[in-house]
Amino acid sequence: MKIHENILSTIGNTPLVKLNRITKDVAATVLAKVETFNPGNSIKDRMAVKMVEDAEKAGLLKPGYTIIEGTSGNTGMGLAIGAIIKGYKCIFTTTDKQSKEKVDILRAFGAEVIVCPTNVDPEDPRSYYSVSSRLVKEVPNSWKANQYDNPSNAQAHYESTGPELWEQTGGKIDHLVVGVGTGGTICGTARFLKEKNPNLKVWGIDTYGSVFKKLKETGIFDKNEIYPYITEGIGEDFVPQNVDLDLIDHFEKVTDRDAAIYTRKIVKDEAIFVGNSAGAAIAGLLQLKDNFKKGEVVVVIFHDHGSRYVGKMFNDDWMRERGFLVEEKPTAGDLLKGKDLALLSVEAEEPVLNAIDKMRRHNIDQLPVFEGGKPVGTITDARLFDAILEDADVRTQKARVVMGAALPVLKVDATLDEVAAKLGNGSPAVLVQMPVTPSGVEAFGILTKQDIIGKLR
Repeated sequence: MKIHENILSTIGNTPLVKLNRITKDVAATVLAKVETFNPGNSIKDRMAVKMVEDAEKAGLLKPGYTIIEGTSGNTGMGLAIGAIIKGYKCIFTTTDKQSKEKVDILRAFGAEVIVCPTNVDPEDPRSYYSVSSRLVKEVPNSWKANQYDNPSNAQAHYESTGPELWEQTGGKIDHLVVGVGTGGTICGTARFLKEKNPNLKVWGIDTYGSVFKKLKETGIFDKNEIYPYITEGIGEDFVPQNVDLDLIDHFEKVTDRDAAIYTRKIVKDEAIFVGNSAGAAIAGLLQLKDNFKKGEVVVVIFHDHGSRYVGKMFNDDWMRERGFLVEEKPTAGDLLKGKDLALLSVEAEEPVLNAIDKMRRHNIDQLPVFEGGKPVGTITDARLFDAILEDADVRTQKARVVMGAALPVLKVDATLDEVAAKLGNGSPAVLVQMPVTPSGVEAFGILTKQDIIGKLR
């Protein structure tokens, strides 16, 4: 039998997945390290358990002890999993900007969670850093993980994430894109990979309101750079000891809005349900796309799971309140969804009788006329009426005799405005050119004013 003795041994060996749609404008191959497959649904499981095990070896953490940590949620989840298996209690401090889902999940795992204000200095006694430091002095037999300065954080990624990426890519990795918070993930992974490939470029994703980018570029820790931001999982208002700026080649800042929009877009384009830091990472990667060449391999880390953000980035009301929601108008392809795409038409050489029969049986008032697979005209009930009144024998003649102008043809990605403009210009319908089938056949859909009305209802 192939079994795991407990859940901790399932941490790591997460899949590397090629991105296709969301990175279609990037010349290089883009691969995502999907860390949601860890038992705590985030990359933080790796370093949380490493910190616990290293503390046990050092005699800092003993049976019956309480683990204390300031966390945005994911590290706490990893620590909580380790605590359950190993028999510890947990007390976590977090900020009021973190999603409710993160807090609820930590409590579900038996942890005590203390929510602290976000908009205070790290040194403020109310900050989640300060509160966790105070608690470790007050709570008997307690140990603070201190993910920001604990070297086991970066070491976990040096020992696991880096080697996994090297093996999974067969040593073919040119760029690493990672959101930067504690610095453990990016620096531990980068240290291993740069030892293997000194030419590897490491791109750190930062957020506006964080200090990393200016510090890297100027050497100046500018407190004026610090202000509240919404993006979760990246950015800091101080410099953790796990951040080794020499290992990071460049920092790219991403707005809260773009991070939120791309968090949703990853799901819609790639069917990978990930969190806010992944959205920031992809937004940053796309901003940097001119640095990635054809034939190169770019790896981006998807840190955590989208379930922790259903009340925020995946909530339309929350997005709308902050002006983040992009109200996308449907395309011609969207309007065709749910319709029977078997287009009713008649060939130009067919008798008019065939057109009359199709229009009567299907209760339609216009019928496209095709020749050689191309639309060449349209038969409408009005033209038929006039033609039959003039000559009843027209029914036996070819359809081209009674056809009018061909319906306008639009691409499948035509906007609603483009469709409406054609229909508003006197055309009873428009044809939508669908992607060519594998056998090389051109296919068409048809849209009328009723289709638009039905979509906007």
